[in-house]
Amino acid sequence: MEIELRNIHKAFGSNEVLKGVDLKLKSGEVHALMGENGAGKSTLMNILTGIHKQDKGQIFVDGKEISFKNPLEAEAYGIAFIHQELNIWPNLSILENLFLMHSVTNGMGILDFKAMRAMAEQKCREIEIELPLDMEAGECSVGQQQMTEIVRNLLLDAKVVIMDEPTAALTERETEKLFEVMRSLKKRGVAMVYISHRMEEVTQNCDTITVMRDGVSVATKPVKEYSMEQIVRDMVGRSITEFYPDRRNKPGEVLLEVKHFEQPGVFHDINFNLRKGEILGFAGLMGSGRTEIMRAVFGVDPHAGGELVFKGEPLKITKPEDAIKAGLGFVTENRKTEGLILDFSILRNIALPSVDSFAQSGVINFNILNDFADKMAKKLGVKTSSLDLEAGALSGGNQQKVVIAKWVGRHPEVIIMDEPTRGIDVGAKRDIYELMNELTASGVSIIMVSSELPEVLGMSDRIVVVHEGRIAGELLHDEADQEKIMTLATGGQ
Repeated sequence: MEIELRNIHKAFGSNEVLKGVDLKLKSGEVHALMGENGAGKSTLMNILTGIHKQDKGQIFVDGKEISFKNPLEAEAYGIAFIHQELNIWPNLSILENLFLMHSVTNGMGILDFKAMRAMAEQKCREIEIELPLDMEAGECSVGQQQMTEIVRNLLLDAKVVIMDEPTAALTERETEKLFEVMRSLKKRGVAMVYISHRMEEVTQNCDTITVMRDGVSVATKPVKEYSMEQIVRDMVGRSITEFYPDRRNKPGEVLLEVKHFEQPGVFHDINFNLRKGEILGFAGLMGSGRTEIMRAVFGVDPHAGGELVFKGEPLKITKPEDAIKAGLGFVTENRKTEGLILDFSILRNIALPSVDSFAQSGVINFNILNDFADKMAKKLGVKTSSLDLEAGALSGGNQQKVVIAKWVGRHPEVIIMDEPTRGIDVGAKRDIYELMNELTASGVSIIMVSSELPEVLGMSDRIVVVHEGRIAGELLHDEADQEKIMTLATGGQ
């Protein structure tokens, strides 16, 4: 199947999202769609699959002009969209999820589970994967849920598969399996649109790249002819000579000590310290326990043993309020479910942790609150027409800036940042890296958990590596490289 989108325009009210986008997709091609958050990538795919209707422009499928009224029409035509937020029913089995909208019945109209199982097993064999068909989907890993989405669409004979940030929550093993499946689909002539901010994934696994900027397609080239520097320049409209700003700040005395932290079955005998003005990187494979350790330190989750020492004094944290009062902040891994209240305004989200400081005799002074939120939004470079806009309407990069802004506004001495740049574009990443440098230069200490090794190496003064709930080793910035980190992360010496 070949698809062509010509001169696509789309506006939502006065907000013009797409201003003339062209895209060609060929059978058996993996076509990367790249651009900053807010460039219009998802909107373009929503138009292709019938979620939205374009204001102007044409869509051709195998040379025939077509416009789908809804996603079901697109699916019937063989075009599937696997969204970043997976469409999985957690209380149903994997098998039931596979056939939820297209069940198979026998001659008496009764569900034919034997036939459905046979079809599912056959499709899994074709792409060389295994799925626990009888397990509840909610008990499966994100990788298994993602493979369920892929198999479900292949059962519908999908000829085009669109994937939006498919590896954002996958382990390395699951990510590699996804790429194996993509290679298998490619051999069978399935075309794929791959939306991702991860440069290495795109350059290693895609054939063609189309870059969008501000609602316009600015370039389309074969991957082999497209340098990383040029991709960045096309995405952000300027050259970013270095992805990571120089770390010139010299860490000071020990500020926080974590001693013998313990939670049976989760992490064991965790010991590390954090210095004033330092960025301490935490690396390790997904599921190694990095996030769980940080949640316990901040009081979100319990721990069974161990102690915290803050500025030389014992610190007892049993709930997040204790951590906040002590001067700690926590930028959580999932901004949408834990970092923000999406239907609250930007203003209310930024002010939330500091709201007590705007109250006099129990009454909030909204003039002071508004000035505070406006100041923090400008400081972080949040791009918005109004602070009254719902946080859920922002791009991913701007949402992350709001999450960071609400903690920076409390002037914490320690900020834990769990995956601070996940799912955001290279321009927004650079903004956050520069902010981290600015914070540490002013004496704030940062613990950064990240699955992106270049980020860990580029921004950390020291790196702690976690393996299966234990600290496998610690590396200084100057001695660390990807091979050493991965050796420790996989249990090597």
